[in-house]
Amino acid sequence: MNEDENVSTIPYFVHEGEMARAERTNRRLWVLVVLLIVLLVGTNAGWFIYESQFQDVVITQDNLDGINNFIGNDGDIYNER
Repeated sequence: MNEDENVSTIPYFVHEGEMARAERTNRRLWVLVVLLIVLLVGTNAGWFIYESQFQDVVITQDNLDGINNFIGNDGDIYNER
């Protein structure tokens, strides 16, 4: 038995239909990839904006009795005695 006898042929218009479907699917997937990248950048920017609104606090302990002074970004000292 020859290998060519087992091969079936399909009409050309069926092949064209499958290629058109594959092109549409690929286009949709690329749009999805671009959308996900834009959303990832947007959420990262949102977190940077959210985290930048908080103040950093520096804690110093200058004395031996355990009273801590909290110094804010504006230079104000809190709990000073």
